[in-house]
This record gives sequence, C-alpha cells and structure tokens, in this order.
Amino acid sequence: MDSAVRAPGASRWFGQHALKMHPVYIGITFLLLNPHLLRQARGHSMRILIATVTAGAGHVAAAAALEEAWRALRPADAVERVDLIQFFSPLHKKIYADGYVQLVERAPELWGLLFSKTDSLKVVRRLGKLSRAFPSNSRKKFTNHLKQFKPDAVLCTHFTPLDALGRLKTSEGGVTRHPNLIEKMGAPGVRPSEDWEPPFVVSVVTDFEAHALWMNRCVDLYCVAAEETKARLVARGAAADNVVATGIPIAAKFSSRIDSHAVRRTLGLRDDQPVLLVLSGGFGMGPVAEILAELDKVPQPLQTVVVTGRNEELRRALAAQTWKHPTHVLGFSTNMHELMTVADFILTKPGGLTTSEALALGKPLFILNPIPGQEAANSDFLLERGAAAKVNRVEDLPFRIKKLLGSEKLVAMAEAARSLGQPQSAMAVCREVLKRLLNVDER
Repeated sequence: MDSAVRAPGASRWFGQHALKMHPVYIGITFLLLNPHLLRQARGHSMRILIATVTAGAGHVAAAAALEEAWRALRPADAVERVDLIQFFSPLHKKIYADGYVQLVERAPELWGLLFSKTDSLKVVRRLGKLSRAFPSNSRKKFTNHLKQFKPDAVLCTHFTPLDALGRLKTSEGGVTRHPNLIEKMGAPGVRPSEDWEPPFVVSVVTDFEAHALWMNRCVDLYCVAAEETKARLVARGAAADNVVATGIPIAAKFSSRIDSHAVRRTLGLRDDQPVLLVLSGGFGMGPVAEILAELDKVPQPLQTVVVTGRNEELRRALAAQTWKHPTHVLGFSTNMHELMTVADFILTKPGGLTTSEALALGKPLFILNPIPGQEAANSDFLLERGAAAKVNRVEDLPFRIKKLLGSEKLVAMAEAARSLGQPQSAMAVCREVLKRLLNVDER
C-alpha cells in the first residue's frame, strides 16, 4: 500500500475532515485505509487461515467443516487449514495429542479438576504471563507461518492459536479492533507495521460452554454454539456485538437429504426395528463391550450399529462376539451422516461436534457418564432442553432403554433435538466473518 496512505496522521485526518468530503471521496478513502476492502474492490482473492489442534477429533472436524464452507462460498480465495501439532517437537506432540485422550480415559476426575480450576480469566492471564517467561519454538514456528501466509483472517477451532495471535498483534503494533473495521478506521493508535497487517481473529468455540481459555483480547469475533454460550462470554466481558450464536461448525453433508431406507438396506438393517447407534468417539474410547452386553438385556426388538473409530483392535474384538440383538460393528466411518440418519437415537459421549451433528439431523441422544468438564456442560445443555437422556452407570441401560423405546418421550426428544439443530452452522460462521471483515453480507 502507498506510504502516504499508511502515514500515521492519515486516519486522524480522515476522522476530522470526513464530513466535509464528497461521498465518492469518502468511499475511496475507506478503501485505501482498509486493505481488506481494497482487495474486495479490486476483485482479488482473500487469504484465510483455519487454525486448529489435534486434541480429540472435534476441533479438527470443525476446522474441516469451515474450510469446506469457505471454499464453497468463495472458491477464489486462498484457504489453508493448519494443525499446530505440526509445529510441536516430537515429545510435545505426543504429550499434547495423546495426553488428553489418556487423561480423560484414565483419570476423568483429574481432567475435570483442571478444567474447573483454569476456567477463570484471572488464571488464564497468569498462565499467559508464565508461558511468556519461557521461549516456545512451536509458537515461533506458527508465528513465522502466519507472517509468510499473511492471512486476512484466522479462524481458530482450538484456543491454542489465540495465544500466539495475541502476542503477534501486540508485538506488531496491532490492537484489538472493533469487528466492523470501517467504524474503527479513524481510531488513534491503529497503526499496523509496514510489512504486516494483523489478521481478523475469530474464536470458534466447539462446546456449548465457553471455557475462559477461548477468550483473548486479540479476538475480533466469537462464534459460539448457542445464545446461552454467548451470554456466558458477555458476562465475562466480551462485547455483545462481538459474539454470534452461529452453532458449532459441522460438515455440509449433515444438511443433505438422505434416503434412510436405502442406507438401511446397504447396512443390512431391518425397517421394522428401531436402531440404536453407539459411538465411541474417533479414538474408540469407553466401555463399549460392556454397553453391548447390557443392551442384550433389553427385551424389545432392537438393532445396534457400533462405531469404534480408529480403534481397530476393539472393532475386531466386538465383531468376533455373538450378540442377542443384531449388531453391526464398524470401524472409522466417513458416512456418519448416514448412520445418524437411520438411527432412532444415539448413545454417545456428548462432545460438541458429535452433539451438533446429531441435533442437525434431529436425533435424540442417550448420554452415558459424561466426563467432568466440557462433556458435563454439554450434557447439562441437552438435558435442560429435553434433547437427551442420561445414565451414569452402564448397568442402568437396559431399564432406561426399555422405557424409552417407542415412547412419546422419545418423540419429544427428537423434536427438541431438531429445534436445536443448526445444519448450516459452518456457512453461518463464514458469512458472519465476511460481513464483519468486508462489510458485505454474502448469501
């Protein structure tokens, strides 16, 4: 951009003299002072970075959904999805990727304690100060990647990138900006450096309760699961205009029309018996064998579809056993939208992404012993709105499912789930970002 436009007094001069200018000149000046609008006016593509971290499957799935939606909305833009795990050392990578899974599997109470103790803005600030005292090679690599890619916007489906982005904006002279960039052009102090324009930062919260770690002063826009999630962020100090209840981003296939009878035929499922879908998460965790043993005690006719994720050992072990009810054991599945469509209800851990996918298809959930922390919060959200039932012990399953099958309550749960579903959530996030970034509403 021309150096005259970047002169420190440019925005101040514009703020003082805008009312005296012809509307055409005002429009031209808007474009010159905002590189994002200038690119749009010239018809140039934008550069979008979607940042995530492999810590459970949900964050990565949300990032993939956003990439899919953005490419569909603006195919000419340069879109890159980056997993910050790639910048970690081998030891750090193993601890981060495997540590969470091991912790929630072996010591869920400890995870719940960590979750609750760190869910404080004061604690998060202290942790930030502590981390700044120690050099981080992975943070430096991510920062270098940002400067090389030069994104116009960074959409974060995990809170880890926010730390580096916050430091980047501070060190490069950027400040937290109002989401409507045009309104903020004349503000004193907004002086990006000559070689770096701090990107528009979006925090895309992937659970129904927003932990304090999702909040950072560098964030321009929060996209959250529901109005209740928004209220929590606003109560903690976020500007209400900067928080939008878009829903948790899910893939477009969860909004497509599916022939459930055809899917049932493909899977070998009968049309005259209810289907229970049992999900063990992307890593195949939980007491799946015990669950199936208890389901065999349900007296009514029932078909079960079990997804063991990437746990091939578990899939083989379950497939080798004989079950009373027809049981179909699947490994990692890319057709989850089809499996959910044919299910009458879903027994699962209440992760944010899985929950959002089920709600988008109007499927009630049966929650088994949610881990303390985000799962417990998601469970509370669903239970309060009548879209789920919960049991804390595996041995309670037969009685609860017996009462639920064919009941009016199950029908009401499905209706509640459908009312909460947001199948276009990924597209809603992208459109909201574009509206804030370019002051246009792309429909």
